[in-house]
Amino acid sequence: MTTKLLFVCLGNICRSPAAEGVFLHLIEQRELTDQFLVDSAGTGGWHVGNPADQRMQAAAMRRGIHLPSRARQLERGDLESFDHVLTMDRDNLRNVTSMAKEFGLRSTAQIRLMLSHARRADTLEVPDPYYGGERGFEHVLDLLDDACEGLLDDLLAPTTQR
Repeated sequence: MTTKLLFVCLGNICRSPAAEGVFLHLIEQRELTDQFLVDSAGTGGWHVGNPADQRMQAAAMRRGIHLPSRARQLERGDLESFDHVLTMDRDNLRNVTSMAKEFGLRSTAQIRLMLSHARRADTLEVPDPYYGGERGFEHVLDLLDDACEGLLDDLLAPTTQR
């Protein structure tokens, strides 16, 4: 069975495509690509069709991580077709949760903060690096490396251990 994951941030050009790329990289390394469908989206639609921010692409590339997605806006149907929706911060969590409530029983995805799966982070929010410098993009990737490893471990754990 394929587990479907959707990573969500505001514009879908920095944090969520980075989470998607980090997770894809991780499952490729562990030879688990056939077990997952991975995508990303934004709660806003300003950047629809654009690739990930060049600064995030450069930071990811330095780690050997490819960011393949193009920005798209979250749709209500995503809350029915994905098993897990992982948001980068509380504002996006509120937006996605509100959308899920409007969608009613058709919304079956588990919605939570991405960093709830982190093992080493001392925060629950992935900061938006868009207006910061290069160090901000590296910090986001560090947080996402930690959270993606924890997420994958949590998803692969036997149901009784979750």
